[in-house]
Amino acid sequence: MRLLLVLISVIGFQAGYCQRETNSLSGKIICVDPGHGGTAATDSYRVGPSGEREEWVNLRVGLLLQKMLEAKGVKVVMTRTEDKFIPLPDRARLALENKADLFVSIHHNATADSSVNFPIIYFHGNASENVASVDFGKQLASTLLKYLHKSKTPVSLVSDFTVFAESGASVLRNTYGTPAVLAEASFFTNPSEEQKLKQAVHNEQEAKAYTEAISAFLGKPVAGIAPKNSKVPVIPPFKVFQEAERMNPVARRWRQDFEEGRALMAKKDSVSLSQAYMLFTRSAMSFPDSYVASQCHRNRAEILDKQGKTTEAKQELQRFREYYMN
Repeated sequence: MRLLLVLISVIGFQAGYCQRETNSLSGKIICVDPGHGGTAATDSYRVGPSGEREEWVNLRVGLLLQKMLEAKGVKVVMTRTEDKFIPLPDRARLALENKADLFVSIHHNATADSSVNFPIIYFHGNASENVASVDFGKQLASTLLKYLHKSKTPVSLVSDFTVFAESGASVLRNTYGTPAVLAEASFFTNPSEEQKLKQAVHNEQEAKAYTEAISAFLGKPVAGIAPKNSKVPVIPPFKVFQEAERMNPVARRWRQDFEEGRALMAKKDSVSLSQAYMLFTRSAMSFPDSYVASQCHRNRAEILDKQGKTTEAKQELQRFREYYMN
């Protein structure tokens, strides 16, 4: 009799546990933002080698994610459901007006180096202030590797100030206070990845990565988000190449500049250090959200310190610590 009661108790606990797991997202409100849309006639760089456009992929993944989340009892607010241009402020406004628990902007990336393919996830502002968004970014980085990439693929989890030095990304800036990320799951400028992005099964795997990350993140207490610059002084902007500029030949040297800079830095003489500083600067400008850009800024800080430029060195070290989580 006692054994029977124990078994009933265990089964009841497991059923309750599964029920809680299944319903952990029930009643949550999530704003899904398939990036861009309706821009085929106005830009020429948001397209892969064989013609697949980013906004098409973003929308396919977004619609799949909508279905997966709704199946879990989520209220999903879509910023667009067709290939249509939606102004950036309107996208953020939808999240705020609907009191979203999470804002997720779906994107795919481009760069001049066609061999590149890894995830980049952006949060707004400073990591020590926007803890909730950084936490979700870490969770999403893990699932994107699980579903789309090899396990040792590098990941960049970075502030949006790495690419938009003056004010960050509009949709993240204007939803600040809500946990929010803008994620570039992969690079459509990589020929083999572009072919995968055309396939429904690959789009579905990406949507699963988002769903799993969202479930894990919202299934536990969410950290707070502090007012901007309440803990960290304003970091001077580091201006970088923007989207179209990052397709030029100089930008293709991003990794080479970094490696040459490291070799020069090892020599330790003043001329070599100055040359290394220039190369690290150019690498970080060319690919500011890459997984080596953080090392470029840390090395810049070290060189500045050796040159006696204490204030600039502290600012660079702060940029490294607040903007780069990889």
